[in-house]
Amino acid sequence: MREIESSQITEAVAELCQRINFELPAEVVAALRRIRESATSDVARLVLDQLLDNARLAREERIPYCQDTGLVVVFVEMGQEVHLVGDDVYAAIDAGVRQGYREGYLRPSVVANPLKRDTNTGDNTPAIVHLRVVPGDQLRLHLAAKGGGSENMSALWMLTPTAGKKRVVEAIAERIQEAGGKPCPPLILGVGIGGDLEKAALLAKEALFRPLGQPSEVPELADLEQEILAAVNATGVGPMGLGGADTALAVHVLSHPCHIASLPVALNVQCHAARHGTAAL
Repeated sequence: MREIESSQITEAVAELCQRINFELPAEVVAALRRIRESATSDVARLVLDQLLDNARLAREERIPYCQDTGLVVVFVEMGQEVHLVGDDVYAAIDAGVRQGYREGYLRPSVVANPLKRDTNTGDNTPAIVHLRVVPGDQLRLHLAAKGGGSENMSALWMLTPTAGKKRVVEAIAERIQEAGGKPCPPLILGVGIGGDLEKAALLAKEALFRPLGQPSEVPELADLEQEILAAVNATGVGPMGLGGADTALAVHVLSHPCHIASLPVALNVQCHAARHGTAAL
C-alpha cells in the first residue's frame, strides 16, 4: 500500500490549471503550423497565423490563450494500492482548481445554479471528476479546461442499429456544418460509439485526451476516424468558420459494447485550444 497526501493532488491540479491555459500542447501547435503551410485560402492563412501568434504570446507572457478559461474536467486513474491521506480526491481536486485559477488570474466560469446566471461560484469549482480504479500504486490525473463554446456544439444521437456507419459519419458532418464557426475551428472531435446514453458521452470526452492525431489501435476505428475527418473537412467550414479545407485537425473514436437494439453515438467538440495536461503521482 502506498500513501499519497491529498495536498499533492491539490498542488498538481493547481499547476496543471495554469499550465494548460498558458501553453497549447506541442502537437496542437505543430498541427496548426502544418495546415497553415498547406492552406490554399489567404483568409485561412491569416486566421492560422493569428492563432499561432496568440499561442506564442500566451506561452511567453503567461497569460490565458483564450478568455474562456474553461470548466475543469478531470479523469482520475487511482491505483488500487493507493491510500489517500487527508481530503478525499474530489475535495483535493477542487482545492487545486481554486488555487490554480486564483494564482493564474483565470476567469471563473462556473454558476452554482444552471438556471440562475448570477450565481457564479467565484473560483471555478466544482470540477467535473471521473474516477477509475486501476491496478498499481500510482495516481494519474488527466485534466482539461473545457470551453463552453465548443462544448455547446456537442451532440448525442440514439440511432437504430440499421443506421450503420454511413449515418454515423453523416450525422457528425451535418452537426459540424450546422455549428459553423461557433466552436472556433479547426476542431478536434471526440466520438463515442456504443454503451448507453451516458457511456457514449463519456467515451467521446475521454477520446479527446488521446494525443492529437494518434490513430485508434483498432484498425476498424482508425479507418472510421479518417472517414469522419474527411467528411467534416469536406464541409468547407474552415478555420474560425471563414472557409477552407481544414475544419478539423483530428477525429478520435472510442467504442464500447452495446444493446442489440441500440446504436448510441456521442460527439464531443473540442476547439483548437485543446487545453489538456497530465500529472502522475
